[in-house]
Amino acid sequence: MINLPKWFKTFLMFNAGHTYSNLSRLFLRLFTGLMFLQMGVRQMTHLGEFAHSATGAMGLANESTLVAIVVLEIVCAVFIILGLFTRLALIPSIGVMIYAETVMMSATSVSSAGQMFIFEPGYPIMFLGIFAYMLLAGPGKISLDYLFAIHTLDGNKDEDESEVLEKA
Repeated sequence: MINLPKWFKTFLMFNAGHTYSNLSRLFLRLFTGLMFLQMGVRQMTHLGEFAHSATGAMGLANESTLVAIVVLEIVCAVFIILGLFTRLALIPSIGVMIYAETVMMSATSVSSAGQMFIFEPGYPIMFLGIFAYMLLAGPGKISLDYLFAIHTLDGNKDEDESEVLEKA
């Protein structure tokens, strides 16, 4: 058995019990949302260049599919950053990343598909993993979803707000 100093054991145990999960969810939402937003804005600014790389989906033409993807990326990214309807915003975001991965896998060249989505192969899978985690974990207490739930969806108006916060 390794003999570790007491301060080190205390440090490890303290951090194991205090994970700062709400702060880490906020960071993950902000970081991932900004990355997703940046991708959507880049596609929007170069829409004409990427139109030839797009493949139609759900019966839409190539350009219509690309416009729908860009709108979904920007709107969902803003909702994820704000923590507003986060889980609902993650569902179309997951769909966009599944579409991106299928385009990347079916492309004749990596450069044409990568040009459309402004990333290298593997990024859609990374986004899918992060989005799946956020879908399961939720937005956390530092979000508009949480404030919305506290102030509007609480059916027990007799309870004090501090009691409601402790239950969450």
